[in-house]
Amino acid sequence: MNEAIIEAKKSLKEGGIPIGAVLVENEEIIGRGHNRLLQKDSSILHGEMDCIENAGKLKGEDYKRCILYTTLSPCEMCSGTILLYKIPKVVMGENKTLKGPEDYLKENGVELINLDLKECKDIMKEFIKRNPEIWDAEIDRVI
Repeated sequence: MNEAIIEAKKSLKEGGIPIGAVLVENEEIIGRGHNRLLQKDSSILHGEMDCIENAGKLKGEDYKRCILYTTLSPCEMCSGTILLYKIPKVVMGENKTLKGPEDYLKENGVELINLDLKECKDIMKEFIKRNPEIWDAEIDRVI
């Protein structure tokens, strides 16, 4: 999770939303990414999507051995990608700022672990405090 937090902080330094993710296979990071919605004027580069893209095109059986670490509960789009690639386990930093369709992931066999980390909540809280209009606009798109 520390590496996902590092990715979140990279996004913040770039002027983006501080959400980061890493994809781990056999205890080795094979992909990392962070939210680039603002930096790239993108509608899909959430932290998890950027991470999975940066891992490259893997074989189906590879994804089934992975764990996705993300600083925030995955949204509907990211959850759909998790299900599409059959990633069996997601470890999230927190789900107070935004809670994605966690029940849907669980119902489809994904193991979810919420670490409820103060650091992840604080990073998001500070971003939202400084950028309420950006956060409101982005949240409006996904809710």
